[in-house]
Amino acid sequence: MVRAVFPGTFDPIHYGHIDIAQRAARLFDEVIVAVYDRPLKNALFSPEERIALVRQAFEGEAKIKVTGYSGLTVKFCRQVNAQVIVRGLRVFSDFEHEFRMALANHRLDRDIEVIALITSEEHSFLSSSTVREIASLGGDVSTMVPAHVAEALRSKFGANFHQTGNQPVIIDSLRD
Repeated sequence: MVRAVFPGTFDPIHYGHIDIAQRAARLFDEVIVAVYDRPLKNALFSPEERIALVRQAFEGEAKIKVTGYSGLTVKFCRQVNAQVIVRGLRVFSDFEHEFRMALANHRLDRDIEVIALITSEEHSFLSSSTVREIASLGGDVSTMVPAHVAEALRSKFGANFHQTGNQPVIIDSLRD
């Protein structure tokens, strides 16, 4: 059995993440979507919220499991007997970061391979930070995330969620 780990913060999970995990599930016997609990950047959702959103995204996907983790990814891979780390590449600028991370992980554990899947074209613009920003400004993210994630974003932004429709907001100080 070949088990792969697809690690990330998933803050929030979007269709690009889902695409990578589902494609990895066609290549490996099992894919563990591993939600990192302590990202260096400030997360919008708590680890528990992110795990719940990711689990709901993969309901009914027998080959995809979801769990949270802490610490080094390669150590987590050893704990769950995974032989592969799956990463997604969206744009060329992702390559340098992913390349350095793959080399560091290989230095830490030479028995764990890193596989990078190139994102599907329709998801190449997606990032969690883009989704968060659009949602915070009241933009429609329904083509970027599953409905339950869009609802969680609406709930999270609460009073800060601006519904502007398709019209730009004109700030009085910028008017003629």
